[in-house]
Formats: sequence, structure tokens, C-alpha cells
Amino acid sequence: MTVAFFSGRYRRAGVALGAVSAGLLVLAACEKPTPLATVTVNSDSVNTEAACYNDGKAIKEADMQPCLNKKAEKTITVAMDDKIRFGVDPEIAERGWTLFINGQPAEQEPYKKTYRSIPASAFFSSQTGQTANETQVSVVETTGKSLTGVWHFEFKKSS
Repeated sequence: MTVAFFSGRYRRAGVALGAVSAGLLVLAACEKPTPLATVTVNSDSVNTEAACYNDGKAIKEADMQPCLNKKAEKTITVAMDDKIRFGVDPEIAERGWTLFINGQPAEQEPYKKTYRSIPASAFFSSQTGQTANETQVSVVETTGKSLTGVWHFEFKKSS
């Protein structure tokens, strides 16, 4: 005795409904990714998610310095005469961002565009006049008074 439980049309609809339900369940379990910051030198490019991010709200005062001191996970090699291009997601640019070198602010005012270019030599000179071989550069989303996100990159000077 053969019995047809469902016709082909209902079976396909059931499979599609199951796939959609499973997809929504997977998405609900995921964390929203942070905006990206990208560094490009010549044809090499690296991007990273935030080391610290509070979804546009100020990072707690107690968490700021440990966040700025985190080691960069992304490294890019640069020559002293290269141009380094920084790019940020539009939501970072909307709030404003600035650069920190080795955990110290390098600029006074937040930058409000998604892209900028800076000579590599600006990142390797020290106050004593000596040049360093490695520098940690951080893109810091800021409202001017508080930090809301930090993205780290390590620049290695090519020989």
C-alpha cells in the first residue's frame, strides 16, 4: 500500500521554510560585526575589526588604556617613502576618527572622512630623532572627549 504524505509542491515549501528558520536561528546567535578599518600600502592591504568597540558609545575610562595598549593583530610592511592609505567604514567617519601612534594621540581634531593618505615617514620618527623599525598605529573612533572604538595595525619598516 502506498500513501503520498505530501505532494512535491508542499514538500519543497516545507524544506524552504525549514531553511529560512535555520538561517534566522544562526543569525540570531551571531554577534554583529564591528565596523572595519583598512590600511593600504602600494598594492598590499589589511583590514581589521575593532580591538575595542562599544557600538558608538564611550568606552569606560578604566578600559581605555588597556584597549590602547593591546597588541596589533594585523601587520603591514612599509618603506619610508611609501604613502599609507587609511580607510574606515562610513559610520566611523560620521563620528570622527584620529590616529594614535604607540598608544599616544598623533592629532588634535577628529577626522570626518572615510579615507586619507599619510607618508610612512611620519610614523617612524621619534622625538629623539632616531627611527624605529616597528610602530603600532591605531585608528581611534572618537567624539572628541571620549573613545568609542579602537583598531590596531603594526607597521614594519622594510630594509
